Amino acid sequence: MAKLLSDHYGALYVPEAFEENSFLPMFYADQQRYALPLELSFLADRYRQLTGSILRDGESTVVADYVFDKCKLFAGINLVDQEYKLFEKWFDMVAANIPRPDLLIYLDAPMERLLANIKTRGRNYEQEISGDYLGKLDQAYRQFLAGSDLEIMVVDMSGVDFIAQHESLRRVIKMIEERGALHEK
Repeated sequence: MAKLLSDHYGALYVPEAFEENSFLPMFYADQQRYALPLELSFLADRYRQLTGSILRDGESTVVADYVFDKCKLFAGINLVDQEYKLFEKWFDMVAANIPRPDLLIYLDAPMERLLANIKTRGRNYEQEISGDYLGKLDQAYRQFLAGSDLEIMVVDMSGVDFIAQHESLRRVIKMIEERGALHEK
């Protein structure tokens, strides 16, 4: 959806660059050993993405595939206490330099859909992700959203397919424009 929205608005698209993270397959093989390097690597990659080309190019409209706070949410689940405290220090130092989004769109999908999406994507290292782990992530996101001062728009993904059903995307665009968050170029 982020790519479709960036195309619609003529905005800079910032995809999540997880494919480049060499720690990801190792993390799924041995979570305890690779959780901290994985989370620090994602923190550095996302920081570089969101401060590098965006600020250099002076883009006025950016659509990112993720919110920077995602780093802290995943770290809270994947790291043990001492590692999380270390990670939190790094996060707090760099987060101050990240522009806050004007609008956060949260795609709320049922567990069955998330598991089906993982299976459909076919990434070998993701196939063992459990519903329990996804449930922890869902809970972390919901707590974050409830306590956030960001403007948040929740999109119920039950039965929604932005690629096959263009009307679904048009409804989201209408919701965005009613909020005055983005405008067509």
